[in-house]
Amino acid sequence: MKLYKLLLILVFWAGTNPPLYAEDSHVAVITNVTIIDAKNGIRENQNVFFKRDAITKIQPATQPVGIFPAIKGDGKFLIPGLWDFHVHLTYEDSLVDKIPELFLSYGITSVRDTGGLLNKLLPIVETMRKPNSVSPRVFYSGPLLDGQLVVYDGKSRPHIGVQNIDAQSARKRIQFLKSQGASFIKIYELVSPRVFEAMVRAAREHKMPIDSHVPLSMRASEAGAFVDSIEHLRNIELDCAINSEALHEERLAILKNDDNLSGFGLRSKLHRMQRIPAIRNFNRDKCVATLTAMQTTLQVPTLRLNSLALNPPFERLDWPAAFLGLPHKTRIDWDRKIRVQSGSRLANTEFAEWSLFLVGLMKEYGLPIGAGTDTPIGYAIPGYSLHAELQMLVRAGLTPMQAIQAATLEPAKFFGLSDEMGTIDINKKADMVLLHKNPLINISNTRAITHVISKGRIFTEELLNSANTY
Repeated sequence: MKLYKLLLILVFWAGTNPPLYAEDSHVAVITNVTIIDAKNGIRENQNVFFKRDAITKIQPATQPVGIFPAIKGDGKFLIPGLWDFHVHLTYEDSLVDKIPELFLSYGITSVRDTGGLLNKLLPIVETMRKPNSVSPRVFYSGPLLDGQLVVYDGKSRPHIGVQNIDAQSARKRIQFLKSQGASFIKIYELVSPRVFEAMVRAAREHKMPIDSHVPLSMRASEAGAFVDSIEHLRNIELDCAINSEALHEERLAILKNDDNLSGFGLRSKLHRMQRIPAIRNFNRDKCVATLTAMQTTLQVPTLRLNSLALNPPFERLDWPAAFLGLPHKTRIDWDRKIRVQSGSRLANTEFAEWSLFLVGLMKEYGLPIGAGTDTPIGYAIPGYSLHAELQMLVRAGLTPMQAIQAATLEPAKFFGLSDEMGTIDINKKADMVLLHKNPLINISNTRAITHVISKGRIFTEELLNSANTY
């Protein structure tokens, strides 16, 4: 897909304006296409039929198709719709209205919002779930569930976290989130072990998956086994250090917060003091023991964010064209920050290199890996950045097929939706992306999009005469 501002236009079979979904008897087909997914591998020369929001039939291209509206798949490659498994829809007000369309224009047909206040988030979710909306499927946790102190408290950082003083209030909070339709919960870094335990129990009682940062008061090997996904690789470095016990004792002392720091200040102090020393004291045996304790916990490393120092997005050759697709105010705000960032040159690359190494080690030991970006944090252009994440996962050691799995099958597994999503099979949701280049040869070919099928609707790219319409 060319990286100008793209307009996704619904393909109308008859050139008129029929309903967004075809009649019950109406079937569409992609003919003679190569199917690629992480479960079934490669299936060449296939016809894929779908009706409304379901794949109804897959057959060899040698069999007759019948008289159906068809997309020619000759020489093309069909992959499942992509997920961005770590986004914040409400993080930047200037992006809110355009985020859904931007995601879809890059083939992202599902997103997992991992932190936002419900009063801002629910109206966006409601809009995205309207039948006529041009938007991906959306799953959400509600706010970051923090502790006595809150990192994202609306002061030094946007307000997307909430306080949980004790176990009782935490249980009530999770019950409330369930009543508000939250798909899962997100545990944050300043919760105490006791509050963490209460959150885990409450989420299990309400049958809600658990996403988490490793709490600063706990060890990755301790907390990781109790949650379903962990974000950013953050705090795992401490458990991989030869002096991990001493570092943890130091951390517990600092968490007493004798200096009366804010939540953001306290967290920043700990990362600043301990992250690089822990990395420099890496011990493979300790790290393998930690990874073994998290063997079934999905890791969402957000490598494009962690490796910002190695691969600044604003230095990529395709950045300028993608950047033009953002709203005018967003571009102004980001330009100002980028000028400052470019001046500092992000000199220290140790955490970036460590992140790539650790993901490779996780792959070696069989931990599941998911693809998320933290959009829009760290200059993450919605949609565009997911493809950058896939490239970084491959750079870390995943195969292109494993990277595709991280953005398709693993997210579906997290929500127990493997029977509905994540692969191209009969009775699965009709979320698919048609490419004119093979992503298994080069993972960057996930950007070579000709059509996006989202919820059974077919979208095609139309290049605007002017990239900047805001």
